Amino acid sequence: MHELLYPFFLFQRSLAAWLFGALAVSAAACAASPTPSATAQAADVGTPQWRSVLHYTPQRNWMNDPNGLVYYKGLYHLFYQYNPNGNFWGDMSWGHATSRDLMHWHEQPVAMRAEETEEIFSGSIVVDAHNTSGLGAANSPPLVALYTSMYKAGSGHEAGTQAQSLAYSTDDGKTWRQYSRNPVLTLDPESKNFRDPKVSWYAQGGYWLMTTVVADAHVVKIYRSNNLIDWTFLSDFSLPGVPHREALWEMPDLFPLLLDGDSRQQKWVMILNVNPWSIAGGSGAMYFVGNFDGKTFTPEHVPTAGADPADYQWLDHGADYYAAGTITNAPGGDAITLGWMSNWDYAQQVPTTPWKGAMALPRLLALKTVGGVPRLISTPIEQYARLLREDKTTRVNTFSVSSATQQLAVSTRGIVQNIALTISPHSARRAGIIVRGSENGEVGTRIFYDTTSRTLTLDRSKSGETGFSNAFSKQHIVNLPLENGKLPLTIVVDRNSVEVFADHGRRVITDLIFPASTDNRISVFADDGEATFSDIAVTNLL
Repeated sequence: MHELLYPFFLFQRSLAAWLFGALAVSAAACAASPTPSATAQAADVGTPQWRSVLHYTPQRNWMNDPNGLVYYKGLYHLFYQYNPNGNFWGDMSWGHATSRDLMHWHEQPVAMRAEETEEIFSGSIVVDAHNTSGLGAANSPPLVALYTSMYKAGSGHEAGTQAQSLAYSTDDGKTWRQYSRNPVLTLDPESKNFRDPKVSWYAQGGYWLMTTVVADAHVVKIYRSNNLIDWTFLSDFSLPGVPHREALWEMPDLFPLLLDGDSRQQKWVMILNVNPWSIAGGSGAMYFVGNFDGKTFTPEHVPTAGADPADYQWLDHGADYYAAGTITNAPGGDAITLGWMSNWDYAQQVPTTPWKGAMALPRLLALKTVGGVPRLISTPIEQYARLLREDKTTRVNTFSVSSATQQLAVSTRGIVQNIALTISPHSARRAGIIVRGSENGEVGTRIFYDTTSRTLTLDRSKSGETGFSNAFSKQHIVNLPLENGKLPLTIVVDRNSVEVFADHGRRVITDLIFPASTDNRISVFADDGEATFSDIAVTNLL
């Protein structure tokens, strides 16, 4: 949960509430859809042209961090930071949505609401299969949530104090009861930056494992428990040499993965969400690979003190991927991650109503050796691939372009698409593709490879509406050497976003865009030389 200056937000919330009142009458007429991110939003008011189709958004109001990601009895549960009272940050509660395939979501009633003396910040959920907590029954295990309580005046804690609390559900996540003796974990002295518990079962040791952060101190604190209620400190993870003095560490996640699919080479991954100081500016998700001995996480290949953000490993090199975490109890033990598709630099200014916030496409993580170093590979989940029907796909034969821009056939036009292609830059200085382009060519998001710098760039400087915030950064760049002179790309285009999976997931760039609904053209281009474009397949998903 992003910690903001509370007095400032009391003022901002009052102002936003006044502004929100102007929308209240029309927004109230917008009935909640059972599948808000998978159906046409005919009843929407505000900005339906930017309502995601492939990405979860609440029907209305503010959303940020995904919380309580868990799979149970055939359903994926997405809980998330939510304001039930307006389209702005505040009154933090847990929204709730469910899905059978991670692609089609059903919005549920608010799971846990903010109260006068407490707001419900970020956290996680586990299936207590053996009823270690004693909060369920042997034949009916509870779902147990560990979350951050942000206490306010009258709570018995100093206003702004953060501590870890527990809630549980005995009806498969439909309703939640808060534990009578909350909080179950706090610091001494108490802290205003102690938050974001992520809990998992550590099978090798036979106990529950929690990672949480002291955000402003850049410390991940690791605990263990036998019952999810009583917690024992194990160790701290910190990197004093990282120049994060004005940044926050948030939403930690520690989990094992096999390296190169080899059962003899298990590594541990620590995801740390950082704001600001990310690779693309503002919010971002970095990670470390190393070893965990049941007490201490030891990272490998850590850059030297004072290194640039580019020297660290990032889950995504775009501006709009934050608060990423993995789904507990996922089928087959897969590491599937979900992130908030926005950036604290401008999240409150994005021009969407009556909602703000979306989740990025769920991604499958794998750990592979790249250049002698273990790195995370991110690819769209299999359920997304099933949406790519052949009868909706236009294939284009291989062709070359020399120092020119060439628009693709009318049959490739669309606003919600999967685009696959391979770029061979050859002699071109730059070669790439333009998506969500306008008829006159003045609007479009450019994705291109620079042969001199050996970098991939997403340029959204002319992607549509960009003037809502000076912090809405325009270009995001990642180093990416070609393999055999080719660059395979998979590009997921939605009404207000572009996600680029480069070289089979070695690099990902996720960015919000705000084009007009008529901006539906695809072009390719080569600057100062010739490039070849092959394996082109465009699938319209709307």
